[in-house]
Amino acid sequence: MKQFDALQSDFDTLERKSQMLTLASQDGEIDRRELSGRVNVLTQAQQQLALDTARLGREVTSVEADIERLRELNDVLTSESSSKMAAINEENRALLADLSRVRQELQTQEDALNALSRSLELRQSQLAERSKRVQELEGLLAARDAAAEALRSQLAQALLGFADRGLSVEQRNGKVYVSLEAQLLFPSGSTRINPDGQQALRDLAAVISSQDQLEIIVEGHTDTDQLSSTSIPKNNWELSVLRSTAVIEILTVSGVSPNALAASGRSEYHPLDETDKARNRRIEIIIAPNLDPLFDLIRLPE
Repeated sequence: MKQFDALQSDFDTLERKSQMLTLASQDGEIDRRELSGRVNVLTQAQQQLALDTARLGREVTSVEADIERLRELNDVLTSESSSKMAAINEENRALLADLSRVRQELQTQEDALNALSRSLELRQSQLAERSKRVQELEGLLAARDAAAEALRSQLAQALLGFADRGLSVEQRNGKVYVSLEAQLLFPSGSTRINPDGQQALRDLAAVISSQDQLEIIVEGHTDTDQLSSTSIPKNNWELSVLRSTAVIEILTVSGVSPNALAASGRSEYHPLDETDKARNRRIEIIIAPNLDPLFDLIRLPE
């Protein structure tokens, strides 16, 4: 009985263990199923992950290829940009150089223009001054011509009695020319003035001695006939000079200032008419106003 009880107890124990094992087996089956399910899920996940990994690998490869292409493109663009930038910089330097040159040329032109403007102003000032001087000169010349004409008229009136005896009075270029043929003044070949000639010279002196600022040149002229005398005058040069000085002596005695007089012998070399020796033998008294004011005006500094 005891043995039975013991066996029964063992059996019960085994039964419980068997039940426990069964339960454990059932739990293990459940766990196995769960694990199997999980394994399946993980396997699917792994497969999907492998697919995703492969896909991502392809995408990475594609992206890397794109990146490489972009890098190459960037290198090309960078190189082109550098070249273009270098070209732009070179162009800018050239433009700056041109700008500097143009500015320099403009400055040079401006300086030249300013200098030209100053020169023009100076020229205009000089032109105005010269115009003023020309007007003054024209006024003096007009006054000279008027004075010469007035003097000619006075002399012509004073010497009217000798007009038909080889005496003439003319006004040319502001000067008065009194021409006296030798026959009115001198005997043939002589330097001594005859009475009629002396009177003509005294009448002339009466007019010009009262005139101020006159310059009087007495010119002696001969014909081409040569003198054969061994005494003075020996030739036409001496004859022309001596006759002019003889006239001057009469004029000075008659009141004409010697400071205004000058004697000149022209011999035979300034004839009035090659065919008329009588006209060529003459005394010419050239009366001109003192031109110093005109010369002073002309000599004014530019």
